[in-house]
Amino acid sequence: MIEIVKGNDRFRRYLAAELFTTLWNLVELYLAILRERGDEEAQRQFARFRPLIVDVQDDWIFEAMALKLSRSSLSYADAIGYTAARRLGARFLTGDEEFRRLPDVEFRT
Repeated sequence: MIEIVKGNDRFRRYLAAELFTTLWNLVELYLAILRERGDEEAQRQFARFRPLIVDVQDDWIFEAMALKLSRSSLSYADAIGYTAARRLGARFLTGDEEFRRLPDVEFRT
């Protein structure tokens, strides 16, 4: 979402896809935009992507934290987002090198 907000042309095509996110990934987006562009823009982008949030089940969190434990450099938000994508039968879109070789990842930079 950060790259979409930044206007990265390599991510533009994903706007036509069925997208979803977790609250934790949306919080990461909010913080990144807050740092760079301020509160007003951060809140605007939060509201833009808010309808895409899926409910995360408890067992997804347990699975995600096991992944986080095995790959300590992952953020807990990304571990949850990746697990949610897999549980929903979707691909996880990321530019994070930690995910490059994991299954069900759409890696973009």
